[in-house]
Amino acid sequence: MRIGLVKYIEEEDISKSRRRAEESIQMNEGMKQRSNLAKRVLIVDDEADVNTALREVLELNGFTVDAYEDPLLALENFKPQFYSLLILDIKMPELNGFALYREIKKLDKEVKLCFLTAGEMYYGDYSDVFSTLPANCFIRKPVDNEELIKRITEIMGNSVYNSEVNEIK
Repeated sequence: MRIGLVKYIEEEDISKSRRRAEESIQMNEGMKQRSNLAKRVLIVDDEADVNTALREVLELNGFTVDAYEDPLLALENFKPQFYSLLILDIKMPELNGFALYREIKKLDKEVKLCFLTAGEMYYGDYSDVFSTLPANCFIRKPVDNEELIKRITEIMGNSVYNSEVNEIK
């Protein structure tokens, strides 16, 4: 009986060790997924050359990037909880960056963003967006590569940003 009990205890220990190893692997996979999400960016700019330049700079700095020139196509293909940052041009045909942002926020309240603009800021009709975003979320084109990475890193790591932006309806 004693030998059977020892064998049973050894089998239980092996089984527990396997379960712990499997849980550890699952936890590591979850951490990898969150880590990948932490560097996944969606760019929407109607200028192909801007998309290409931004994509190259971000990918060289370890980001995973999806880019669209058509804001409606970007919205159609948007995946909630998939991107950690949106980079949206403000002035685009059919759907401007503010309107696109409002639609995306209905799908994903947690995603962070920054707006790119080559022109003047449109405060009037979009005061709700302006009032809820930190000032560093607006980047004027053209932007230096180092400045772009610095600003994106600040936005992605800014916890104050999350509480302010989540108030947008």
